[in-house]
Amino acid sequence: MSDTGLSQAQQKMRDGGVAETAIDVFSHFYRLLESGETGVIPESEVDPLVDVDKQSELDVPEQVGRDALAKTAIIKLNGGLGTSMGMDKAKSLLTVRGDETFLDIIVGQVRHARETSGARLPLVFMNSFRTRDDTLAALEKHADVAVDGVPLDFLQNREPKLRADDLTPVTWEADPSLEWCPPGHGDLYTALQTSGVLTALLEAGFEYAHVSNSDNLGASPDAAVAGWFAQTGAPFGAEVAVRTPADRKGGHQVVRKSDGRIVLRETAQTLDEDAAAAADISKHKYFNTNNLWFDLKALAVELERTGGVLQLPLIKNSKTVDPSDASSTPVIQIESAMGAAIEVFEGARVLEVDRSRFLPVKTTNDLLVLRSDVYELGEDYRLTAVVEAPYVDLDTDYYKTIGKFDARFAQGAPSLVGATALRVEGDWTFEAGVTAVGEARLTDPGEPATVPSGATISADGLDVS
Repeated sequence: MSDTGLSQAQQKMRDGGVAETAIDVFSHFYRLLESGETGVIPESEVDPLVDVDKQSELDVPEQVGRDALAKTAIIKLNGGLGTSMGMDKAKSLLTVRGDETFLDIIVGQVRHARETSGARLPLVFMNSFRTRDDTLAALEKHADVAVDGVPLDFLQNREPKLRADDLTPVTWEADPSLEWCPPGHGDLYTALQTSGVLTALLEAGFEYAHVSNSDNLGASPDAAVAGWFAQTGAPFGAEVAVRTPADRKGGHQVVRKSDGRIVLRETAQTLDEDAAAAADISKHKYFNTNNLWFDLKALAVELERTGGVLQLPLIKNSKTVDPSDASSTPVIQIESAMGAAIEVFEGARVLEVDRSRFLPVKTTNDLLVLRSDVYELGEDYRLTAVVEAPYVDLDTDYYKTIGKFDARFAQGAPSLVGATALRVEGDWTFEAGVTAVGEARLTDPGEPATVPSGATISADGLDVS
C-alpha cells in the first residue's frame, strides 16, 4: 500500500510543478518513513557539545572581516505566514518600529553593512508561494537592494501531507491548499540548487552564505563573524547560544558518539524517556539559533555527489490535515531541519554568539517587547536592548492574533524598560504613555477595560494616580 502511496505522492508533486530533485528528496524521506525510521536521536548515542569558539573572544583583523563579507551572500528564510498570530501574509511585513517592518529593517542592516564594508552583500529571500508576491511588492521601494546577476528571491518547495494510516496523499475538499505542506527548512539546500540561485551566486563570485530567519532581526551582517567562518576554512558553521530556562524545549546541539560529528537534535527527535536529559541546560548547554554559514562550493560539491539528496535526518511530524481542527484527518508531514546539515559536512564548526543575535518573534508577546522601549534601533539598523528583556504573557483570548493585539495597543506599546515581567489577564486596551514596573500584572476585570494614559502597572495592579 505504501508503494502506491509514494507513486501517488510523486505524481501529485509533478502535477503541482515541483522540481524533480525535490521529488527525489521527498522519495528518500518517504522510504525512510516507510521503513520505520523516526529520526529520533537517543540520549545514549550522544555527548554534550563543549569547547566551542566564542564570539566574545574573536580576534578577527578588520580587513579579514571585510574580505569575508565581500564574498558573502545574505539569505533570509521568508516562507512563514505568521499563521500562529492570525496573519495571512509574510510575517516579515509586520511593523516593528514605527512604520518600519521586519523587511525594512533587514534591508537597512544590509545597506549599512554595504556602506561600511564596501561589500556587494546580495540579499536573497527564500519565499513560499504565499509570501512571494507581497514580499517582492514590498521590496520595490528598496530599488537599490538588488545585486546584478543574483535573484532577489527563490521559492521553497512543497510536498503532500500523508495520511497517517496508509501514507497516501491526503485529500481535503474543504480546502485543497491544506493538502500541501512545506518540507521544513532543510529544503533550503534543494531549493537553492533547483532554482539556479546556487549557481548564480557562484558565478557572481560569492563563496559564502549566511542564512537566518526573517523574523530574527538579531542576525545582522557581521564582519567579525564572517571573518571567523572564513578563517576556519570549514564547509559549514552554526551560530549557537547558551540555553536559559526558557530554552529547555527546542533544538539543541549534541555530539554523536559514533563519529564525533556535531548533530542538531530537535524536540521531535527526542525520545519521551530522554526528555528530562534533553531539557537539562547544564548538560546540553547550547541551542541552535538557526543562523548558519556555509561554503557555497562545498554545498554544490555535496549536492552533486548525492544527486541533490543531502543525507539529512528525517523529522516525522504528526498533525491533522487542518491544523485548526483536531478532528480532521491525522496526517504525517515529512520534514528536515536546515541546521541538521551540520552533520553532513566533515569539519563543521560552531560559534557561541551573544544572545543579541537571536531575537525571534514567534508570538505577540515577543512583538510587544520588540516594539517597546526595551530596544533601541540604531543608525546601523541593529536593535539593541537597553535592559534585559522582561517576561511578557498576554492573555491569548484577546492578544494572540495580530488584529486583536494591534487594536489593544493602537496607541503604542507601554514602557517596559523598568519591568521584569508583564502579565495581562482579560481584555485590556492600552492608551498612550502607560508604564509597567517590576512584576507588573493586570488581572481579569470580567469585562473590556482600559489602561488610561499615564497609568502605571505594578505587582499591585493598576495605579492611575
